Amino acid sequence: MTDGRFTALGLMSGTSMDGIDAALIVTDGEGHVERLGFHETPYTDGFRRRLEAGLKDALSIRERSQRPGDLPALERDLTLLHAVAVRDSLSAFGLSPGNVDVVGFHGQTVLHRPLEQLTVQIGDGALLAHETGIATVYDMRAADIAAGGQGAPLIPAYHAALAATLAQDVPRPVAFLNIGGISNLTFIGTDGALVAFDSGPGNMLIDQWMALHERPPIDRDGQMAAAGKVDAKLAARYLGHPFFTSNRLLSLDRGDFRPPARGEIGVEDGARTLAYVTAAAVLASARRLPQTPKSWIVSGGGARNPVIMAELAALATEATVMTATSAGFDGAAMEAEAWAYLAVRSMKGLALTYPGTTGVAAPMTGGVLARPAERF
Repeated sequence: MTDGRFTALGLMSGTSMDGIDAALIVTDGEGHVERLGFHETPYTDGFRRRLEAGLKDALSIRERSQRPGDLPALERDLTLLHAVAVRDSLSAFGLSPGNVDVVGFHGQTVLHRPLEQLTVQIGDGALLAHETGIATVYDMRAADIAAGGQGAPLIPAYHAALAATLAQDVPRPVAFLNIGGISNLTFIGTDGALVAFDSGPGNMLIDQWMALHERPPIDRDGQMAAAGKVDAKLAARYLGHPFFTSNRLLSLDRGDFRPPARGEIGVEDGARTLAYVTAAAVLASARRLPQTPKSWIVSGGGARNPVIMAELAALATEATVMTATSAGFDGAAMEAEAWAYLAVRSMKGLALTYPGTTGVAAPMTGGVLARPAERF
């Protein structure tokens, strides 16, 4: 740490469950952010199947400390895989654990029911701190949920810091859109107003659709969607979901939307329809914003799907749609960078969530700090 600035490594395993993203930054948890490196550690097919089975085990959880079925072993193995990701990332960056002040550890969300004040991210922060020798901040959603918030999204605090660095010729107001397994957006108004919420299903429906047809669980470069056409009736069914018609801002769990049944529609048409739904869901949710964004800055796996990006551009007729990369950021690294940034804010007792981002009554800090020697 130097002059209130920390070197922080963020770890993200998202709803797509494809691997661990690690990003290294130097930050004061406020306006200063230096992005230093990014590293990906993919999951094996076998471990991904274990995670999918863990989602089913988690359905019986009624209290967030419960770990039914294989979840205890899965949590330990997930944590140890994250420790490997930390070591591999530091090796790729030419650093040692002593060069890093803190790790921000998201873990893996296996259950998210904010209306029941219940969110569960498996991942043992104390074990990770022990294995890596680095102080670790984890469980960053729990305090917001306990205070009546949605517990998501948490990335807006980081988006606000990035927005302050945008070139002056980027039209305002700006919305950051992350299309991971679930999509979320952050709106930064011309007056600095911060509004954020989950905006709908992201890549998860397409990934599940591909897996349902014994394909790799991703429509790489939108190739399958590009060969199909939109089924308007199916798209309307998704967009008529209560998530879009409710006036209450809600966060989403992976199980809130399901892909079509196999045989209901052709593979290509299904992929194209779900790509359209991913884009249209964002605009359907954006009706809740105080102003229409003039710029959309898109990150996550969806930014690499040209069909989704083309649908967004066609629907957001009054705005410029660009990838985070074209705006000067690293779209693939952004969520992991955010977790590093949030870890520093947690250590400083700064807010992670706000009334305009999760619906919590007042700005909330959060997270649990584990030091290497605390448990073992």
